[in-house]
Amino acid sequence: MSEPADRPLLIVDGANVVGSVPDGWWRDRRGAAERLRDRLAGYAGGVPGLLPGPVEIVLVVEGRARGVEPVPGVRVVSAPGSGDDTITDLARDAAPRRCVVVTADRALRARVAEHGAECAGPRAVRS
Repeated sequence: MSEPADRPLLIVDGANVVGSVPDGWWRDRRGAAERLRDRLAGYAGGVPGLLPGPVEIVLVVEGRARGVEPVPGVRVVSAPGSGDDTITDLARDAAPRRCVVVTADRALRARVAEHGAECAGPRAVRS
């Protein structure tokens, strides 16, 4: 198996992906982030139509979702401030390896593209 630094990097904007489905997530933001994290673990072998596996997955959480624990296959980063700033920093630091950021946030998409990251919408990681 390849080392994480050799794998494509999938960075998931937790707040944006969780917020893209009006399923009551606002009542339990941390629980919603944990459910997303658990779903993302299924993509460690690759994201169909987007990234062949194996893939390093990083879920970025912020606000009341901070402190969500990692699980095998998913590293969780609690943004100390803005989740967008943390995601941009992760995308910048990933270069030159392939990096895909999952978000629908247009401004964030533009920021990470400046560092060579590709972008996909929240549907890419919804099952």
